[in-house]
Amino acid sequence: MPAPIHRAAFQRVAFQRATLLCLLVAAASTARAERAHYALDPVHTRVLFAVSHAGFSQALGTVSGSTGTLDFDPGDLRSAHVEASVPLARLELGDEKWNAAAKKLLETQAHPTAMFVSTRVEPIDASHAAVIGTLTLNGIAREVRLDVTFNQLRRHPLPPFRRTAGFSATTLLSRKAFGITDWPSVIGDMVELRIEAEAVRARGAASEPDIEIEVPVPAGEDPSPTPASEPATVP
Repeated sequence: MPAPIHRAAFQRVAFQRATLLCLLVAAASTARAERAHYALDPVHTRVLFAVSHAGFSQALGTVSGSTGTLDFDPGDLRSAHVEASVPLARLELGDEKWNAAAKKLLETQAHPTAMFVSTRVEPIDASHAAVIGTLTLNGIAREVRLDVTFNQLRRHPLPPFRRTAGFSATTLLSRKAFGITDWPSVIGDMVELRIEAEAVRARGAASEPDIEIEVPVPAGEDPSPTPASEPATVP
C-alpha cells in the first residue's frame, strides 16, 4: 500500500508546482501589460489648424513645441491617459502680421497655452479610438473628442534609439465656445484641428520589452497638403 500513497503525494507536489508556475507566468504577463510612461516629443508633435478666411479659403497654420505625458499600453487602449500643453505663442501662419493678429485674437499674453487632459478612451478597434478629455483654451474648459489613429510603436531607427509611439488625431472646435468671438465676418467659427504626435518612452524604463507594432494606415487617410503661405494682409 505505500506505493499509491507515494504516488498521491508526488502528484500533489507536482500539481502545486504547476499551479505556482502558472501564477508566476500570469504575474509576469500582467507586469508586461502595464502602461508604459512616455513623454511627448516637442519636435515631432505638431497641431495643424484650418479656419475659414471670409469664405475665400481655409487659412492654414501650425503650432509646434507641444509637451506632455502619455501612459500607454497598446494592448489596452482604454487604459491610456494623455496630458498635453500647446504653446500658443509658437503659432505660425506664414506671415508676421497674420501671426500677430492671431495671437491677439487668442489673447496669448493672458493665456499662453492650451491644455488637454484626457478623461476616458473609447476604443474602436486595435488602431483607432475616441479620446475624450477637457480642453482649456482662452481660460475656458470644454469637453472635446479627438478621433485618434495609433500609427505604430517601435524602437526609433535613429540615435538614441528610444522606443517611440506615433499617433494622428483630428477634431472640430467652435471658437465661440471658448469665448473667442472677434472678427466674425472674416474668421469662421469652426476650426479643424489635425494633430501629429510622437511620444518617447521615459528614461528609466529600459526593462520594458521592445514591442514593435506597426499599424497600416487605412485607405483614404492621406496627409493633408502642406500649408501654403497666407496673403500678407491682416484680417
